[in-house]
Order: sequence, then C-alpha cells, then structure tokens
Amino acid sequence: MKEIISAVLSDDAASEDFAALPVPDSYRGALTLKEEAGMFEGLASPDKDPEKSLHISEVPTPSPCAGEVLIAVMASAINYNTVWSAIFEPLPTFAFLKRYAKAGPEGARHDLPYHVVGSDLSGVVLRTGPGVRRWKPGDRVVAHCLSVELESSDGHNDTMLDPEQRIWGFETNFGGLAEIALVKSNQLMPKPAHLTWEEAACSGLVNSTAYRQLVSRNGAGMKQGDNVLIWGASGGLGSYATQFALHGGANPVCVVSSDAKAELCRSMGAEAVIDRSAEDFRFWSDERTPNPEEWKRFGKGIRELTGGEDVDIVFEHPGRETFGASVYVTRKGGTIVTCASTSGYTHEYDNRYLWMQLKRIIGSHFANYREAWEANRLIAKGKIHPTLSTVFPLTQTPAAVRRVQENRHSGKVGVLCLAPAEGLGVQDTQARARHLPFINRFREAAE
Repeated sequence: MKEIISAVLSDDAASEDFAALPVPDSYRGALTLKEEAGMFEGLASPDKDPEKSLHISEVPTPSPCAGEVLIAVMASAINYNTVWSAIFEPLPTFAFLKRYAKAGPEGARHDLPYHVVGSDLSGVVLRTGPGVRRWKPGDRVVAHCLSVELESSDGHNDTMLDPEQRIWGFETNFGGLAEIALVKSNQLMPKPAHLTWEEAACSGLVNSTAYRQLVSRNGAGMKQGDNVLIWGASGGLGSYATQFALHGGANPVCVVSSDAKAELCRSMGAEAVIDRSAEDFRFWSDERTPNPEEWKRFGKGIRELTGGEDVDIVFEHPGRETFGASVYVTRKGGTIVTCASTSGYTHEYDNRYLWMQLKRIIGSHFANYREAWEANRLIAKGKIHPTLSTVFPLTQTPAAVRRVQENRHSGKVGVLCLAPAEGLGVQDTQARARHLPFINRFREAAE
C-alpha cells in the first residue's frame, strides 16, 4: 500500500507508473460477518450498535472482470445504508449478495461470508478490466453507487429501472469503506479538482439522490418559485437538497432538530427554518395512533413562513414518523417525493388528503448515471458544495457509523482510507480559494 500512496501523493506519477504498481493480495475494509447476522435479534433498532457488528479486517483483493475497475480508495463517507447494513435491517445484506450470485460467475464472487460495505469513494484507478476504454490507471475519480447490468430493455430509458439494478456496497460486495474497492466503469466520474480526497468522497450518493429527487424529471421536477419542504435539511441528504432548492430558484422550508442545525441552514441561505424540537411537534399520539392536530399545527407553522402558501414539494426521507404530516401539508396538486425511511418503512397517512386534493407520491431511489454525472458536474463547477462536517480514520469506521445512526452529526461524515491525512488531493487551488468559505461551512460549525 505504501507504493500506491507514494504514487498518488507524487506530482509526476504517470498512468504507466500506476499500471506498473503491484496490486496488493489483500486490503483492509469495514465489513460485517455472515455468522453474526442474528446478533441483534430481539433488540429495538436504536439499541443495535454498529460498533459491535462492524469489523476492520484484511480480505483478499478481487480482480476486475469485463467492464470493472479496481480503485485505490483515498477516502470514503458514511451513508445511512451502511447503518442498515451494520444493524442487519431491514434484513441482512447477505441475502442481497446471495441473490446477486444467481446472476452468474461475476455475481457469485460477491457472495462471501463477509460484506465489505460503503457506497462512496474518491480515489485513483489501479487496474481496469477488459472493455474499459474511458478510464485508465492513475485517473482521479469519484464513484456513484449505481450498479447495473443493462441486459434487459427495461433499463435503457432509465437505468434505475434495470431489473439487475443494485446499490454498490450495500447490495454488492467490495464497497468503498476500504483501502481498495471494485466498481463498474460506468460508476466513475471525474474527481472535482478543487476538493480534497475526503471532501470529494462525501457527495456521490447523497448529492445524486437529492438531484434526482428534486431536480430531475424522474423526481419532482422542481421549478423556480416552488416552496419545498425539506426534512433533515442540515443532514447528509437534506443539506444537498437545500442547496439545490436555493440554486434552483425555489424556496426551501428547512426542518431541523436543533438551533445549531437551524443556523447551518441559514448559513446556506435558507430563510424559512423550523426547529421541530423547539416546537415539540408530535405527529403520533402513541406508537400506533397518528395525531392529525399536530399535522395541522405544522402546516400553520409552514404558512407563517411562506406568506400563507402551502408547499409544492415535500422532500421526504424520514418515513414513518413524518409521512402523514408530509401528505397533509402538501398543497393541492403538489408532490411528495420519497426515498428511504430512516424512522420506519411502514408509512401511514390519511388518503383523503391525497386523493381528494390530487396530490402525488413519487418514489425515488438513488439516480441514474446521467443524473449522477450532472450532480457531480455541479460540484466540480462550485455550484453545489460538499457538506463534510467531520472525518474519521478507517479504523474508527464503526464509531462513525454509530454517530450517523444516532443523528449526532450535521452534513456528511467522512472516512480517510489510504489518504494519510486530511487536506490532500487538491489540484485547482484557485477555484478552491474562491469556494473555501462554502466548502468549510459544515466543518466550522462542527468545531
């Protein structure tokens, strides 16, 4: 690994130099073990501790097959799907790997007694498999997490509809929370030159997801002037949604859980912010009984911030806890666009407020390659900024995942993999200088 790190840190290492580097027989990664998949049975979700189920272990290095690329991972980041992987919810990810194995020999390589997790990375191409023409050893890249086969016609209008669509590092093995990762070549995008490795690594999944959810015609198709309710607006996903709303001419209504997180949203330019903890909204009277009176109080609070208008779009991802309120507060003819369900998958809402008011619910899952590319292009141009707040070394990945599980963070939590220190990897110093206050916004708030 030392030779790889030395080449990456060198200013003059060429593609041929990287191609000549020996690929290590093994590498360290953050992984779960199949034999421990039942370790949390009987526990409530908050009591399932990723620090007990995630391990930093040495595993054999896979070889890239046709259309695949082996990456030296400089940095990665924590997403909520890694929380799910670590607590084995909604089911152990080994079921996904077993299903992938049925696709053929290449998929069978992923069905192992361990699962190297993680769905973000920034790094350098080490090796390419047969048929890879766009990328070469030495290329500095980031990866999005869509893995597709595209042997069915279903995915050729929108690759997210491919029957063999999977999320890399969650439904496939050899993920990004590791020193080396295996990806398909059509997951790769150019690393933004003005960002460090850890900054570049933190946007792939959440930035692409927010782009599809809000901006894309496959999502809400946000337009100028729309009022957009954004749950968890200072979090890993919501912090990008807030930026897309602001830069797209919409009016974000940011929902957060503390005064510090409210200030972060205001620092991004948001004016309408609701601190749900301070307001003590209780959308459920008890575990089984929704509280419509609180939906109404919430809607009144929104209208006080928008000049009497209801929201055109709700950016949903908490799920069970908030979904009934989301449907209620959306304007007639408006849209609730939902991905994930971090508070629970079983949603409950009053359908009268949906069908009689002609509202729409749109399911949105990650993004296709074009959407991810466009989202990354906006990062590279300095229109959208990473929201990195804190960074852990690879050895402390379990603690980083626990922090995200308990919502003790703002923005994104990064992980250094092969990068020996923070602050490395910047190539365009002039662009960085222009954008530095925005890049550091979440870091400074965390200090």
